[in-house]
Amino acid sequence: AKLKSFAAKIIQLLKEWTETFPYDFQDEKSMKELKEIAHRITQCDEENGTVKKIISQMTQNLLMALSTRSQYQEIREKFRQPVTDKGTILKTKPQSTQKDILSVCCDPLILAQQLTYIELERVSNIYPEDLMQIVSHMDSLDNHKCRGDVTKTYNLEAYDNWFNCLSMLVATEICRIVKKKQRTRMVEFFIDVARECFNIGNFNSMMAII
Repeated sequence: AKLKSFAAKIIQLLKEWTETFPYDFQDEKSMKELKEIAHRITQCDEENGTVKKIISQMTQNLLMALSTRSQYQEIREKFRQPVTDKGTILKTKPQSTQKDILSVCCDPLILAQQLTYIELERVSNIYPEDLMQIVSHMDSLDNHKCRGDVTKTYNLEAYDNWFNCLSMLVATEICRIVKKKQRTRMVEFFIDVARECFNIGNFNSMMAII
């Protein structure tokens, strides 16, 4: 009876651990240890197999979470590749092919909604372990230690980069226009977009535009 009670507590601990910090189990050693503990726990409840089902579901969810994050990481790595000088690209392109943002989307509300979708996609990939990684890394810098084992998730960095990219996009769209009247129209358009972002509750995009 004591073993079953203890096993239930261990299962709850492992369940919360694997859901909150799945990156702790991404290497083979930690995954092997998890499987060994799971195997010993299942022996405490061999009669009805309830524990075995819970452990199996937990492991499946963990593998799925690691797979999803790995795929997202691969996509982020592609975007981290160095980009050639964008100014040169704009100069070489004929004026007819250089579309401004108004020709793509002239409705401030629609643009604000699309920006919010991007924000939510970036935020949904930030996990507690990303924050823990930053804290751990800062502690190691304070102690003058080298932490070569820090997991590089880039999720916070990706969110920060998106803010900077949006700010640069707004500045570029305004500054590339030569005529003052059209430039004024573009400034007013982005003011409207920022207002719609505020109404939606997307304060990050609003601040990037400002």
